[in-house]
Amino acid sequence: MTQVTVGENENIESALRRFRRQVSKAGIFADMKRLRHFETPIEKRKRKAIARRRKKRTR
Repeated sequence: MTQVTVGENENIESALRRFRRQVSKAGIFADMKRLRHFETPIEKRKRKAIARRRKKRTR
């Protein structure tokens, strides 16, 4: 679970921006989107191929 602690002099907008950044970095929205609808085998293969390419690029 992603948590953001708001500092004493920090405004809500910057805390919300940090929260959104952490959520996107953790991949929570991608998982929600993926689990929302049925994924065909072709879509699944395509998603996994893209993930392999990303992983290969970061090494």
